[in-house]
Amino acid sequence: MASAAIIAGRRLLCRPRPSVVDRTSQFPAQACTNSFIANQITAQRREVSTLILLRHGQSVWNGPSARFTGWCDIPLTVRGRVEAVAAGQLMRSRGIKASSVCVAFSSELQRAHETCELALASMAGHEQETWCSDRIRRDWRLNERHYGAVQGLFKNDTALRNEYGADTVMEWRRSLHSRPPPMEKDHEYYRPPPAPLTESLADCQTRVLGCFDDTIAPALFDEKGLPVPPDDRTIIVVAHSNTIRSLIAYFDEVPEDHVSQIYIPNSVPILYHFERSTRKPVSTKLQSSHGGSHARWMISSENHQIVRDAVSTGGMLTRALFDAMDVTQDRALCRAEIEAGVRELMKDSEHETQSDCVVIGLAKKLARELGDDETITLQEFERRTAVAYEGLQYNKSDFADEEPFP
Repeated sequence: MASAAIIAGRRLLCRPRPSVVDRTSQFPAQACTNSFIANQITAQRREVSTLILLRHGQSVWNGPSARFTGWCDIPLTVRGRVEAVAAGQLMRSRGIKASSVCVAFSSELQRAHETCELALASMAGHEQETWCSDRIRRDWRLNERHYGAVQGLFKNDTALRNEYGADTVMEWRRSLHSRPPPMEKDHEYYRPPPAPLTESLADCQTRVLGCFDDTIAPALFDEKGLPVPPDDRTIIVVAHSNTIRSLIAYFDEVPEDHVSQIYIPNSVPILYHFERSTRKPVSTKLQSSHGGSHARWMISSENHQIVRDAVSTGGMLTRALFDAMDVTQDRALCRAEIEAGVRELMKDSEHETQSDCVVIGLAKKLARELGDDETITLQEFERRTAVAYEGLQYNKSDFADEEPFP
């Protein structure tokens, strides 16, 4: 990610802009090879399966005084239960009903399982007969990363930092391969196998991907006897920050040194659309030098606060969106480029839940506000994105598709 000094040093460029044709012709090689153009979706119908990832609602050990929760079976707070219900209502309001969810996967831990049950019941609404808890399949491999001997301790524990050093504690949390000290059998939160004694993020990812290959992918693409055929099938996985982070890193081919930067908020549905024949994501990848993602986040007035970090200055979605739309790679965007970028995103798939995509809503709002003769750099784009995002929660038309976009 660019340093603050570099970001601050970028200047706002407000100048008369040449036509998009003129600007593109100045950089024919870049324009032809740009990943945003290369990933255009063809008009033919694809067999698309939908996977929804959902982190559990707030647990008793989340929040300002967070602990290393790991495999400790900690319940949801009241707020966490409300978040789970709201996530289900959001999915239902966007056309994803409980009846279309053939299978839901959950970890063995109660905070994930309860979130899954509450979300599905909320998705069913008054049609409670359209879902059944028998559809939920629990798998220990979706459990949170195991934090070894530090499991149950506060993350800001002074004694822990004094004993091991602040840098070491941070390395346990953020690096891919570092492991905390292993748990002894007399530990308060010891659990017998298959629980490990400690794990790195890489160890966690290995078991999670094993679960995906063995159980989730077959249900998503191949399993027979389910009420909905694979080409219209929806599967939900309700798990934890590190297990969902592991799946996203795999789907989006995130470099190892960026995996820990993947942001997983509580109870925000994250959608992936897969082409059944290739088993690859079909949504345009918002690619940047900092990594990119095929994911589509579902936003509502209830969850906007926890999505804020991803669209703030320096946020993952904001920078990826800018780089994807910068076809000429001149580090400045004009209105026509933003409008073209929105059209490409909205063409991704006839199965795409377009009104749920944070980046589409932001880009449409920016395009309408940008002057015809104005271009903006990343610094100004980030500033305007932050301002535009604040307004999205109050103006549902920013996500509506009733009026055609230019």
